[in-house]
Amino acid sequence: MIWILLIIAVIGLDQITKHLVPVGTHIEIIKGFFYITYCENRGAAFSILQNFRWGFIIITIIAVAVMIRIMTTHKNTLARLSLSLLIGGALGNMIDRLFRGYVVDFFDFYPFGYDFAIFNVADVCITIGVGLLLIYIIFVYREPATGKTSAADKANKDSSESGS
Repeated sequence: MIWILLIIAVIGLDQITKHLVPVGTHIEIIKGFFYITYCENRGAAFSILQNFRWGFIIITIIAVAVMIRIMTTHKNTLARLSLSLLIGGALGNMIDRLFRGYVVDFFDFYPFGYDFAIFNVADVCITIGVGLLLIYIIFVYREPATGKTSAADKANKDSSESGS
């Protein structure tokens, strides 16, 4: 239940923040570094695949279905947290694509003078979710035992039984 609430909270925060930024906004928050800039993104990350709206919607539906399935089978808290952030972020951006035809982005950073991509709350949650999922996969996840024994395990078992 907590995971559903987290997904709803991510979607809600994403949608509320997008509605708070009016069209044409360009507000300097930290001079030369951080701005709130309204941007209509008709593509994916870094505006790739412009005008692939229905493709993104279909891919999002499939990805969310797969993540929900995985979430129901993995009981690990880190896995569920990462998948909740990913699902919430994906659905937040999908809502924009469905009802607006584009995704609203507004966080505009210039780290070290470089004009970084403009992004939103959903994108932040997706990025954090991917990072946590990588940590889970690399450091926590273990393949379940399949019941098959290797030749070495079988030989060790046979030698221990014959020595008794």
